[in-house]
Amino acid sequence: MAADDTSPVPRPFRLARQASRPHLIHGYGYVVLVAGVVVALAGLVVVGISVGAVSLPLDDVWQILWTHVTGHSTDSIDDDIVWNFRTPRVLLAILVGAGLAVAGTVLQAVVHNPLADPYILGVSSGASLGAVAVLTLGSAAIGGLGVSGAAFLGAIGALLLVLLLGQRAGRIVPTRLVLAGVAIGYLLAAGTSYLQIRATPDKLAGVLFWLLGSLTDASWADLGIPAVTVLLCTAWLVLQGRRLNLLLMGEETATSLGTNVRRFRLELLFVSALLTGTVISVAGGVGFVGLMIPHIVRLLVGPDHRRVLPLSALLGGAYLLLVDIGARTISRPLELPLGILTAVLGVPFLLWLLRRNSPSRRVD
Repeated sequence: MAADDTSPVPRPFRLARQASRPHLIHGYGYVVLVAGVVVALAGLVVVGISVGAVSLPLDDVWQILWTHVTGHSTDSIDDDIVWNFRTPRVLLAILVGAGLAVAGTVLQAVVHNPLADPYILGVSSGASLGAVAVLTLGSAAIGGLGVSGAAFLGAIGALLLVLLLGQRAGRIVPTRLVLAGVAIGYLLAAGTSYLQIRATPDKLAGVLFWLLGSLTDASWADLGIPAVTVLLCTAWLVLQGRRLNLLLMGEETATSLGTNVRRFRLELLFVSALLTGTVISVAGGVGFVGLMIPHIVRLLVGPDHRRVLPLSALLGGAYLLLVDIGARTISRPLELPLGILTAVLGVPFLLWLLRRNSPSRRVD
């Protein structure tokens, strides 16, 4: 998974050249693009609330949402469906997609690997092990934690272990970090598989559905922590956009321009794990969002993280909301796990990305 190092051109210059590939949107076109994505996201929200086992007209959805905004809600069944079931689900899809996309953007910069995403460092595997332990062994076996709490604890524990193994002489080595993440991820996945084998048949279906990602049980109570975490982490990362750009130029260049690279990398890894662990703890395993969205955004607006991060959050939220709509409607009334659709869409994208970054297609 490590980037190719066989080119005679020095690595910082190759990274800079790769980062400066032509993009499609320039100047004020970025503002127009962001405005268009916001409008499209608002439209998807209404569509996402209207579709499901019981389809509701868009006008009725608008009316019900407006009555709640103005404080004049009713006690009808449609009101209950719109406000208590589908609205929190739609908002949670946006938060999860935004969090995964932003985390993927940061990790690709930290480890200097275009194939990095929140799953490559074993964070997802740690969260899965914690959640499956609660689902199969019961809350008492994990100190009374619920599924979300155990998933978050597993994610943070996995990251700390990867950080410990990914250092050499007190310095974080990106390639070593990726390899440690892959190894720890496999180890934790083996633990998850062992718990699945021991699970009773009635619990196994719930375990598999959680591992593949689902927003079925979303409620207003699930929104608070993910909303605060995603908003605060994204805002902090946008403020660090200039230093993230320096990191792309290489460690020596960033250090010479006043950045404490080791400390900055640790901060970025912690924030990425916090984002990933928080959203996975409420939605389960959803792959490929953090891999696809950052590359699409860079193709549109270029490598500047001050532009990439906000647009990644918006596009990531819109993408996962669109996936959730598909999961509810493709095999209606059966609902598909999110991970199935993101894999169907993500694998072709990954193959295209591998071909695009292959040495034979580079100019150098």
